[in-house]
Formats: sequence, structure tokens, C-alpha cells
Amino acid sequence: MRKNNKIVDSVIDLIGETPMVRLQKITAGFDGTFLAKLEGFNPGHSTKDRIALHIIEQAEKQGLLKPGDTIIETTSGNTGFSVAMVSIIKGYECILAVSSKSSADKIDMLKSMGAKVYVCPANVSADDPRSYYQVAKRLHEEIKGSIYINQYFNHLNIDAHYQTTGPEIWEQTEGKITHLVACSGTGGTISGTAKYLKEQNPDIKIIGVDAYGSVLKKYHETREFDAEEIYPYRIEGLGKNLIPTATDFDIIDRFVKVTDEESAHTARMISKEEALFVGYTCGAAWQSVIQLQKESYFKPSDLVVIIFPDHGSRYMSKVYSDKWMEEQGFFDSQNEVSENTIQFL
Repeated sequence: MRKNNKIVDSVIDLIGETPMVRLQKITAGFDGTFLAKLEGFNPGHSTKDRIALHIIEQAEKQGLLKPGDTIIETTSGNTGFSVAMVSIIKGYECILAVSSKSSADKIDMLKSMGAKVYVCPANVSADDPRSYYQVAKRLHEEIKGSIYINQYFNHLNIDAHYQTTGPEIWEQTEGKITHLVACSGTGGTISGTAKYLKEQNPDIKIIGVDAYGSVLKKYHETREFDAEEIYPYRIEGLGKNLIPTATDFDIIDRFVKVTDEESAHTARMISKEEALFVGYTCGAAWQSVIQLQKESYFKPSDLVVIIFPDHGSRYMSKVYSDKWMEEQGFFDSQNEVSENTIQFL
């Protein structure tokens, strides 16, 4: 019996076993079959529920957490929400260092879940004392009885997806998957899922999605960290200005870079065409597929799984706001303000 068909003891029992849907309207003229793994169906509305629960439960098993202790994490918003959700159920305090790039919706959600939130400047180097990495480290050192999840450098990030996301995709596709497309930020989702899938079939191609302004694609290709690649960008939860050890670059076959603007419009297009209200990073994932299709990368026999990591409700003040889109200069003659205007009677 699937877990959504039975009564469970708490919301965290609903994590995982997310559905998969065949994309139809937005794939017209595409070669291959394209399936979206809808991680927004997790109770915390993102794939980060998986790592929050796994890492916290492993800490409990190791005796690193006791009731009333504090869990600290760096986050662009989704991991923070998941950590706060699990903390409520398990009785822990939650402190989050959040990037200022995170949407106001995400920050308000974190506060509503009882977390103490420190908003840190996004456009500073990783070793700057104001960065959310350094703020989280400092808080962990200062607060007795705390643990720092540190998702960017925690192998359990990979393990969570190796144990859950990978097996689910393999089972849902009956082992017929030929390609996995996943955004890479911490790298845990793509690395853990890919590890499992490659063990079942080493011919499966793993495609990582990166942002312009991030160092991941070039590092994958050259194994060199190039600080000149770094500049501000708007997509949340995608790309990095450092090299996370939670990314297994050897298991990824190639990276595709996408722009802020195209990813934003693509997210809106998915919502309108497929009735899937998806997040900004989901738009980035599908944008990479559009670019690969233009290269004639896929064959008609391919079965491509795209991980859609979160839900559009996290971006009401960003990609789903005409005002924000206009402020970013994302509307032009080809992409105009929504035709569906509100009429007051």
C-alpha cells in the first residue's frame, strides 16, 4: 500500500515516494519520452525533505542529538524549510543562515515554521565572514548542543538520494530510464540518484544543470576552480561559487548551463502548459532539456527523467510576479507581461 493511501503518525512519514508524470504538451516535436519526478509532492514541497530527515536521523543514531538541541544549516530556502519541519516533529530548535537571494516567500515560510533566520548577503565569497557558510559555522561554534548539517560537504546528502530517489526512479520506469536530468547545487540529489541508477545500468546518461555565474560546469570539465566564472545570478538552489564535496563529478556525464531569464520563462510555461505549478529550478531543469533537444541530443527511443525539485508556491514574489520579472528586464517583445490580467468589477 502506498503511504498516501494510509494514515501516518506524522508529516515526516510522507517524505518520499513522489509521483512521476509524463510531460506531453511541452514535448511536442521532441525526440524521446520525458517524465518529471515531482519532488514538490513531498510534505515540505521539495526534494530537500529527503536529506533533512536522513541526516537528522543519522545524527540521532550516532548520539549527536538529544531533545532540545539545536540544528543549524545553510540554505537557499528549501533545505531550511525541510530542516525546520523535521525539527518541529522531533523536538529540536532550528537556526538557519539564508542567502539574501532567497525569495521573500521562502524566508517568510521559514519564520512561520519557528526557525530563527539569519539573512546573509548572497554576492560575497564563500570565505567572507558574512557569507551564509561562515555565519552557520560561527553559530555552531557558539551554541552548545548544536549540530551543523552542512549539506554542501556532507556525504549523507548523497546517501539520502542513493537510498530513496534512485530506487524510486528505477522502479517507476521499470528500469527503462536512459537519461537523468537534475539540477546541481550541493550535488547530493544528482550524485546519490546517479550512483544508484548507474549501478543498475552504467549506460544511463547523467546530465547536470548549472547556472551562468557558477563554477560547476567548468570544474567538471577541467577539474579547475575558476573564480573568474563567478558573478551574481538569480536562480536559487542551483550552481555554486565553491566546489561541494557532496557532488560526485565523476558520475555526471555532462553539464548544461542555463540563464536566469530563460529558466524563469520556462517555469511559467510549464505551469501554463502542463498545469504543474513548478519552482524556478524546475524551469532551469526543463530549459536544459530544450537546449539539448536543439542539439538533437535525444533519440526517439530514449526515456528521460527530469527531477523537478520544488513547488511554484516558493516563488510567488519572483518568477510568478510580473512586477519582479519586469524589474529584472525579463519581459521583451517575445516575452510580454501576462495576458491574464485581473479585472476588478
